[in-house]
Amino acid sequence: MRTRHTFLLLAAALVWTAPAPAQTKPDNGSTKENLQSGFVDDGPGNVSPLSLTPSDALDAADMTTLLDRRTEAGIKRGLDALKKTQMSDGQWGYPEDKNREAYTAFAMIAFMMNGHFPNKKPPYGETMTKAVNALLRAGKGEFPGYMGGNMYAHGLCTVALSEVWGHTEKDDAVREGLKAAVKVILGAQNSGGGWRYNPVPAGHDVSVTAMQVVALASARQAGIFVPDDTVNRGVRYLTLAHQTVDGGFAYMPGPGKSGFPRTAAACTSMMMLGRHNAPEVKAGLEYLRKEAAGALKESFAWSYAMYYMTIAMNLSGPDNLKWWYPQIRDVLLAKQTAEGQFGKRSDYDTATALIVLSMPYGFVPTYQR
Repeated sequence: MRTRHTFLLLAAALVWTAPAPAQTKPDNGSTKENLQSGFVDDGPGNVSPLSLTPSDALDAADMTTLLDRRTEAGIKRGLDALKKTQMSDGQWGYPEDKNREAYTAFAMIAFMMNGHFPNKKPPYGETMTKAVNALLRAGKGEFPGYMGGNMYAHGLCTVALSEVWGHTEKDDAVREGLKAAVKVILGAQNSGGGWRYNPVPAGHDVSVTAMQVVALASARQAGIFVPDDTVNRGVRYLTLAHQTVDGGFAYMPGPGKSGFPRTAAACTSMMMLGRHNAPEVKAGLEYLRKEAAGALKESFAWSYAMYYMTIAMNLSGPDNLKWWYPQIRDVLLAKQTAEGQFGKRSDYDTATALIVLSMPYGFVPTYQR
């Protein structure tokens, strides 16, 4: 088995959000047009909080660390919940859902963030093996290498396979699937450097583009050839969407309204490629800190926003993570149900919450500055 340092996306997703239909108009920051029916994010409320059990009780030592025993117990409950909801074919979601591959990739990342990879070792090794096989099957459809019903899902799956490649006995199969997935991304970039929902070089938006940049960064770290020109054009596209008036990023290049989720996504993807000191990233991070309190209470595409925000804070330095993590940690733990799930869309919300909560482990070098 090929060995290498552990790495991931982010997330990327890192991050992914449920995609819009192809004819969706540019997001103006005040609608939920780019969320499909059934994916309306209701924010952090409306979920019965989980009462602390005796084993979760905190002491003085817990109060000085980001990952206290309460949080570690919550992560374990969440991973057990994900294991239980995995379908027989290895995916998450429900049979007719077009976003199953995306949920599967998110769930895989959540397990890998906690050191669980495809193998026969309990408690989650077999769960991961089934998930990897599901993604490899998805890439053998009518469009070779294409996983999922949209480029959001495909980017996430590409990141998941990039990480799996270094931790599986099926190196050859995973490597070929990963190479095919990258080929799809390279072929779908449009002339302006951006990507849209479909695997063809037409259309563009910041959210989809950020996801592809993250996927390419992960694949490149895995040893897959990615042309510098492709990456540079993607980064340039993102910078053109930066808004100097407030430091955020709009949905598309040119003047527009900044949005918290897409600003977090743009900053994350650029930092994953080493652009920490780019003026657009520095201004974007200031925007995120300024808007964080409001976004934490209520944000468009809440889970997506919190996922990217946490990665961005981690990539930008330990002080930012120490400032942000306790806030999102406490909100997420209050959302967790007695069964271990987070939110109403259990698989998606649970997987993204677990990735966020697991960030201080530092298990994934790509998430580190």
